[in-house]
Amino acid sequence: MTRQRQLIYNIINAAPEHRTAEEIYDLARAEMPSLARGTVYRNLGLLVQSGQIRKLEMPDAPARYDRERRPHPHLICQVCGQVEDLVAPEELLGPFSIMTPGVTLTGYDLKLYHVCPACQAGKAGPVARKA
Repeated sequence: MTRQRQLIYNIINAAPEHRTAEEIYDLARAEMPSLARGTVYRNLGLLVQSGQIRKLEMPDAPARYDRERRPHPHLICQVCGQVEDLVAPEELLGPFSIMTPGVTLTGYDLKLYHVCPACQAGKAGPVARKA
């Protein structure tokens, strides 16, 4: 693994936040000032392709990157865009498998939307539209 890719991978794994490519780029540039934006995007793609991280497509907002590779649901604030992991029972796909005979389900991408407590209290600003 290249130094750049290792740095990007470490940034994603260092915190539970689901960061955007631009946030990852900003953090990586702080440690490696010569790092190009294209290098970050290219390496994020390679990390996703190799299964080391997951890419979360977000409606009307930049994609986010997740260190947790196994399928799991996410809770997304509709105001600030905060993304949190949710714990789901391992047998979540069971009922869907029964409803679709002959189809083998291999994973899922479940997003549940809410307004987080900070936004309900008026303490958070919008982040979802951040590039």
